[in-house]
Amino acid sequence: MVITKIFMYFCNMIQNDTIIALATPSGVGAISVIRLSGENAINLVDANFKSIKKNKTLKNQKTHTIHLGHIVENNILLDEVLVSVFKNPNSYTGENVVEISCHGSSFIQQEIIQLFLQKGCRMADNGEFTMRAFLNGKMDLSQAEAVADVIASNSAASHQMAIQQMRGGITNELKDLRAQLLDFAALIELELDFSGEDVEFADRTKFKELVSKITFVLKRLIDSFSFGNAMKNGIPVAIIGEPNVGKSTLLNTLLNEEKAIVSDIAGTTRDAIEDELIIDGVAFRFIDTAGIRETEDVVENIGIKKAYEKADNAQLIIFLIDSNKFSYASEEFLQEIETIKTRFPNKRLLVIANKIDTLSCHDSAELQSKIENLILLSAKNKTGIDDLKNELTSLVNIGALSNNETIVTNSRHFEALNNALMAITSVQQGIDLEISTDLFSIDIRECLRHLGNITGEYDVDKDILGHIFSNFCIGK
Repeated sequence: MVITKIFMYFCNMIQNDTIIALATPSGVGAISVIRLSGENAINLVDANFKSIKKNKTLKNQKTHTIHLGHIVENNILLDEVLVSVFKNPNSYTGENVVEISCHGSSFIQQEIIQLFLQKGCRMADNGEFTMRAFLNGKMDLSQAEAVADVIASNSAASHQMAIQQMRGGITNELKDLRAQLLDFAALIELELDFSGEDVEFADRTKFKELVSKITFVLKRLIDSFSFGNAMKNGIPVAIIGEPNVGKSTLLNTLLNEEKAIVSDIAGTTRDAIEDELIIDGVAFRFIDTAGIRETEDVVENIGIKKAYEKADNAQLIIFLIDSNKFSYASEEFLQEIETIKTRFPNKRLLVIANKIDTLSCHDSAELQSKIENLILLSAKNKTGIDDLKNELTSLVNIGALSNNETIVTNSRHFEALNNALMAITSVQQGIDLEISTDLFSIDIRECLRHLGNITGEYDVDKDILGHIFSNFCIGK
């Protein structure tokens, strides 16, 4: 692994001591887990641990073993505990690691932590355990970042993507391509050393094929970011339509709570109201917007403007119409649907006819015949809600998830991939124009640098590391 001098300094600086932190949430619980990591972790705990078996010491035990005993200080028993021992390099951090499972009293937690702080431990910083795992080669940088995503996942979809990433998804995608590019880069540099002898060490045909393959993979990963980010943070769904069409009622029904104020007064909803609902493992962020109509009310007009802004930022748009009004205003509704399609050409549009509880079977059939893929429901009576949920999940392309494809969810990775694509595109242009090798060799190195920054296999700036791991919770 190629690492800058400042990075090496940073590594050495943080690995010379033993750290401690509470690995479970703070507060009262059945048990708590206190984690120590560092060269002296086992010895420090051993000095204050009395096993239920006489003459048993932790430092003489095998790795990945659990031991029952007591934590004591000056012959005063603090708690009965289970101590798990993980010896380097076969631990999460690659160092000696000890996990103390004690009773979940806040008092006991603090007493044990304070004891080992007095013995020479230091409180761990945010994400320092995972940072040490990265620095000791237990995982690459993209996998380390995925740990935080696993902890923060709030749906089956976001959890699956995080797990796939933690297993080295994007690393596996790029590792072989980067290795091949590195080989060609070495041959190109060799050509530069012998530039006066007019020789070619790199096979240009194979090199072109590799550049084309890298370009294809980078574009696919970049294109996955929009979908991945939506799945990670919740797919935004904007609910738009005329005033009093039932948008707020639909939101309340979907969420099964009175989230939005409902009244017969037109223009009740003036600002966007958002909340999240998980359907079949996928998180959706529903956005109730102000009713769209011509009005002289200044505040209401601001709400209508925001409604269009929310629709513009959403991935799915639900256009809600009043089924009772369609019989005498069908052309107006059809025109409005086309206007929305024109205004948001890249959005998936779902047209829903609300208040069908007052319609006859004939009127319902006529509605469906005039509007393609129309969903009929009554938000008030909760009729057709299941059909809507099924339609929402079918509109989301979850095939990539089921096929275990690599999906980019990290904005840092997205930026690095874009930069790598720009560099490799420049390489391709250099080959096509048959420019001097020394010119496009610069772009090759740039591409390698950006690809390496994703996994930490190149110059990783100290500030970047600090930013990444500062977002972790303490104890991880």
